[in-house]
Amino acid sequence: MRSEVLVTATELEELIAGGAPPRILDVRWQLAEPDGSAAYEAGHLPGAVYVSLEDELTDHAVTGKGRHPLPSGAALQAAARRWGIRDGDPVVVYDDWNRAGSARAWWVLTAAGLADVRILDGGLAAWRGALESGVVTPEPGDVTLTHPDLYAGAMPTLSADDAAALGSRLTDARAPERFRGDVEPVDPVAGHVPGAVNVPSTSLLDADGAFLPTADLADALGDTAGAYCGSGVTAAVAVAALAVVGVDAALFPGSWSQWCGEPSRPVATGG
Repeated sequence: MRSEVLVTATELEELIAGGAPPRILDVRWQLAEPDGSAAYEAGHLPGAVYVSLEDELTDHAVTGKGRHPLPSGAALQAAARRWGIRDGDPVVVYDDWNRAGSARAWWVLTAAGLADVRILDGGLAAWRGALESGVVTPEPGDVTLTHPDLYAGAMPTLSADDAAALGSRLTDARAPERFRGDVEPVDPVAGHVPGAVNVPSTSLLDADGAFLPTADLADALGDTAGAYCGSGVTAAVAVAALAVVGVDAALFPGSWSQWCGEPSRPVATGG
């Protein structure tokens, strides 16, 4: 299963050299620096197209679904065509921060029905080849998304009630201090979904930013059936890790930002 979710830098170099390269998407995004376009223009993988997580992998017009609602099908299909994706194209996504942007793109495109989307394991730092500068504007693609409604797409999702029902099978992928409620730098309420277990998304990566060995991922995630984070972005890292070990886990897209925005929802704090 690992090779269906992840691609190494060496494997990607071989694919590019083989004459039939995948469509490569640069999804640089950080919580403190959500616009990665300047970094992309300064240097990116050969042929890579920049994808804005905030503008193209999120639909901020949607209300009640947290800080990063899933994009709509029509808008996402138009974006995928702008990125040059054609029906049947393999896609590789990468980022430069804790696999957050690439995992979000992997989840969104897989949920939309694309059959071959992989994350560059280790991200940009793993790449040893030359970089290109400037902006890549590909020929428009013709891809048709078979599951345009991502809330009922090819990847399972959780409502707030679904998440509550999972108890200890729900993983909170945020940093421990946010899970405990010690601090909350983004959302208006600190704490976590009662019963959830904290497995920070960064704990699923090694010191170089690559996903841990498959057996270690299985140990870390136990019997997890669903994952959430602050707004559904870094939780996708946990869902991707679970896919590596062969588990089709569900994502709570609205995550804590949706949960704490509903006053009737209980809030737990502490370990």
